[in-house]
Amino acid sequence: MSGTTLIRDDGGVISLSGDLLFSSVGQLLSEGNRLVRACPDAVVDLSAVARCDSAALALLLEWMELANAAGGQLKFRALPEALLDIARLSNVETLLPTV
Repeated sequence: MSGTTLIRDDGGVISLSGDLLFSSVGQLLSEGNRLVRACPDAVVDLSAVARCDSAALALLLEWMELANAAGGQLKFRALPEALLDIARLSNVETLLPTV
């Protein structure tokens, strides 16, 4: 799976699918920023993410900052193990609230 998609449903869930890599997160940034500003208390579902690297962690932290600035708090569902490993190595795992 190489294409990356970002969709928000009517229930406030933002779903990501595909690869969240340095080469793909840039295309998600502006659309994701818009969705997070519109729904700062969203749940971000990563269950359909195939591969990820440290750019994925940077993207999620950016979205968290935007949500906090808008008075909300993002929560994450189904964080990929590879992303959790990067977060642990970076000592930021506790910053990622999960549902």
